[in-house]
Amino acid sequence: MPFNSIIDRTGADALIPEEVSKEIIQGVPQNSAIMRLARKLPTMSRSQRKMPVLSSLITAYFVSGDTGLKQTSQMAWENKYINAEELAVIVPIPEAVLDDADYDIWGEVKPRMVEAFGVAFDQAAFYGTNAPADWPDDILTAATAAGHTVAIGANADLYDDILSEDGTLAFVEQDGFNVTGHVGALTMKSRLRGLRDANGIPIFNRSMQETTRYELDGSEVVFPINGAIDAAQSLLISGDWQQLVYAMRQDVTYKVLTEAVIQDAAGNIIYNLAQQDMVALRAVMRLGWQLPNPINRVNQTEATRYPFSILIPA
Repeated sequence: MPFNSIIDRTGADALIPEEVSKEIIQGVPQNSAIMRLARKLPTMSRSQRKMPVLSSLITAYFVSGDTGLKQTSQMAWENKYINAEELAVIVPIPEAVLDDADYDIWGEVKPRMVEAFGVAFDQAAFYGTNAPADWPDDILTAATAAGHTVAIGANADLYDDILSEDGTLAFVEQDGFNVTGHVGALTMKSRLRGLRDANGIPIFNRSMQETTRYELDGSEVVFPINGAIDAAQSLLISGDWQQLVYAMRQDVTYKVLTEAVIQDAAGNIIYNLAQQDMVALRAVMRLGWQLPNPINRVNQTEATRYPFSILIPA
């Protein structure tokens, strides 16, 4: 008869949860307006990806007479880079709180971590908030430098501010791009609902019984509710979202910390998890974005060419 049978670690492996788990999180794109509209590139295999971008176009010439000389031309490319940088957050909690809670606290925390990643990414790309130094200029800064901003009220009405020849959409089109979508502050909803035609009929709100469908010139308007859009800086961001690309280097990963210490920037220990009977959930992801802004036939000057424009507060 066997006397040495035990349930060892190998036999119970399926029942032991891993402290480090990798999850493919779909929530980040749902919580990021940019990821929802922009073009996602394949996952990066390294921290930097090189993107050759067309910078010079071929020119053709008419030949003078039967024996005229044919001229030459050339194309040129320049490199632009996507640099993947790390986003991270740690949420500590006493073990006693976890034990006494009637809810799955980590199950509640994880979606909020993902939401925070989406907000941080959008604010860095839109406004440069806490953006890594090797990321491109934020959209507000670049659009302003290209002269692609309109202050609300600059034209006859809001309709003209957006859709007229002096409106925000015109700037994008004049540079050889098509507007494919818009990201608006929540306060823009009421402004758009209030727009009426010459007969006093609402332009957007066609039925009081149906949810208003917000589109401008056939392109969807997205209104993030995560607080990523700062109405004090932008009311409506419009552009060709296929020109903006982003890529993941590492999707969201979680790790439960039990024996670590948490320090502030000065090196002071804020929490000693083991000594204070605490645990912490750490979430990390790495990603980057770029806006290549390739040359086109309509506007060949990079300094004034930009595929986005912004309606700003007065």
